[in-house]
Amino acid sequence: MSKGATTRLNILQKAFQLIYTRGYQATSVDDIIATTQVTKGAFFYHFKNKDEMGLAMINDVMYPGMYEALVHPLEAGQDPAEEIYTMMKALLIGNPFFQVKYGCPAINLIEEMSPLNEAFHQALSKLVAQWQKAIEQCINNGKTTGKIHNEVNATQVATFVMAGYGGIRNLGKILGADCYHTYLHELKIYLETLK
Repeated sequence: MSKGATTRLNILQKAFQLIYTRGYQATSVDDIIATTQVTKGAFFYHFKNKDEMGLAMINDVMYPGMYEALVHPLEAGQDPAEEIYTMMKALLIGNPFFQVKYGCPAINLIEEMSPLNEAFHQALSKLVAQWQKAIEQCINNGKTTGKIHNEVNATQVATFVMAGYGGIRNLGKILGADCYHTYLHELKIYLETLK
């Protein structure tokens, strides 16, 4: 990786960490520059403004990370109920990066920026659509192999699972990690009804 590409990635990773803990609007370009130890000129060499940097952060940092956590575990699944549960448990309890008090970086950005900025709305919609498609495909694969009832609506399951995740991440900010265990218990019961 070239020096310029390394600098750009460093800016995006540091910005991601700051935005995750502070929020997008509360994080300034100066805050990002201070943590990256690059000059303002170097920042603006790579990004013409904060929003361009934010979109690059979604595309170059969040998409790959979320793909590994949300999509990849469901791709080659044989038992959708188990794979969806395991993926969700890993997201809520097994992910060392996500902190309970800060919730989910993607959900936070969706809530904060999607209604305010159409470019962010589109970029975040792509991330959500990718996860929804993975859950639907997992459910449909299960229908093909006989692990899921044929009458199960994959889109409805995906919407329910994703909404539950967003909700429990937000509740966790207030109630702490114990609510994750309650959610996972009920999710497992729900997923068993799909078999």
